[in-house]
Amino acid sequence: MAEQLHDHVVDTPPGEEGYERGLGSRQIQMIAIGGAIGTGLFLGAGTAISKSGPSLILSYAVAGVAIFAIMRALGELLTYRPVSGSFAEYAREFLGPFAGYVTGWTYWLFWVVTGMAETTAAAVYVKFWAPGIPQWLSALTFLVVLYGANLISVKLFGEIEFWFSMVKVTAIIGMILIGVGVLTLGFSDAGDTASVTHLWADGGFFPKGIGATVMTLQIVMFAYLGVELVGVTAGESENPEKTLPRAINTLPWRIALFYIGALVVILSLVPWTEFQPGVSPFVAAFGKIGIPAAAGIINFVVLTAALSSCNSGMYSTGRMLRDLALSGQAPRRLTKLNARRTPAAAITLSCALMGVGVVLNRVVPAKAFEYITSVATVCGLWTWAMILICQIRYRKAWKEGRLPAPTFKAPGGIWSSWAALGFLVLVVVLIGLDEDNRISLYVFPGWAVLLVIGYQVLKRRNPAAVQALTHGRAEDHHRDGADDHTPARNDG
Repeated sequence: MAEQLHDHVVDTPPGEEGYERGLGSRQIQMIAIGGAIGTGLFLGAGTAISKSGPSLILSYAVAGVAIFAIMRALGELLTYRPVSGSFAEYAREFLGPFAGYVTGWTYWLFWVVTGMAETTAAAVYVKFWAPGIPQWLSALTFLVVLYGANLISVKLFGEIEFWFSMVKVTAIIGMILIGVGVLTLGFSDAGDTASVTHLWADGGFFPKGIGATVMTLQIVMFAYLGVELVGVTAGESENPEKTLPRAINTLPWRIALFYIGALVVILSLVPWTEFQPGVSPFVAAFGKIGIPAAAGIINFVVLTAALSSCNSGMYSTGRMLRDLALSGQAPRRLTKLNARRTPAAAITLSCALMGVGVVLNRVVPAKAFEYITSVATVCGLWTWAMILICQIRYRKAWKEGRLPAPTFKAPGGIWSSWAALGFLVLVVVLIGLDEDNRISLYVFPGWAVLLVIGYQVLKRRNPAAVQALTHGRAEDHHRDGADDHTPARNDG
């Protein structure tokens, strides 16, 4: 096995990790777009609307500004050093091996628990058409099919994700166009009552007060989880210096169209008081319009969103787990690449744990999904915070002349990153104030204890790896960063 791994890695260009750079611009762009559309929008918006009314639009806009600051900070780091395990690698380089260890394992946990929830959710959506099929069987089928696709090649993963994202994008655009048609032309059953005045006529824009609007920020942030996935693709992008900045720069219009635009339309079609928690606002709005197949169409789109999330989870967990193994922070056998240069061992272990979630969700009440998603939110907040802190440290190293200047500078520099960090702290406080979601703040300290114990075990069993990371890795990156990556930027 060692010889096979050696054969795969030794012939790769300097600074790369043995992966096939098989993700083209078309796929990167659609992965970036798809990362901004998920079940948080299709389903979670119903709960958020019932809690705050039309002012939810403002929550999405404010959170979107923070997300863009995070992604531009990530863009600086990605063009400095495009690597697959980007979040953990940057934390390791700028904050030390323990920070890299925590970030890598936490992002891995994020996608494992998300995969558990999304696979089972997809099985629930199947019951809409085929109630007789056992839920566990559908979940297992999806898990096996996506697992096989991720093992075959990164190109197949990219193609599947491209079409998953295409379905979501087409559905959102179609809904917006139909809604605009109803508002301007007055056709359909809702034509006589649909009006933009619903945005302020039913109790005002803040019908439950500004405080209720602020409390929805935690729900909104869950909807944005996964937008950072484009960073994990860095090690397998054909031309990361061009495709990644382009994908990140399209984020504002994606947020404006798919979130704010979609919410403005559906809240104009139907008064916000008619939306209920746990019911897709899109199904409710288009049911009022009188489209007979609305429920089936939305169910198909939500199913696609769940499978897209699970597919992305398998991709992310495999790359992050292999990065941890390459740095000596996970078992060495997880570094193995198969003949198609995908991290087969790491993907297999991650999918096996997602499979445990399928079994658990067969007997655990539906409330477990809320707990899982709240844990995923905190894991995502940690990852976003690490991106911002690493960008701040990178800027400091650049100003001191120890690293090359960024070729894709974030607007606002470190000040926008500090502001975004403050926003993330606010979201954590809001999670603590919410009775339904504060369970994640109880779970995360337990996860932190496990990480500390694991790191102590690692230092005892493999002290050489930890010592090398502590004393050599960051210095090597600072010394060799310009040599490794400047030619790539010039060639691109």
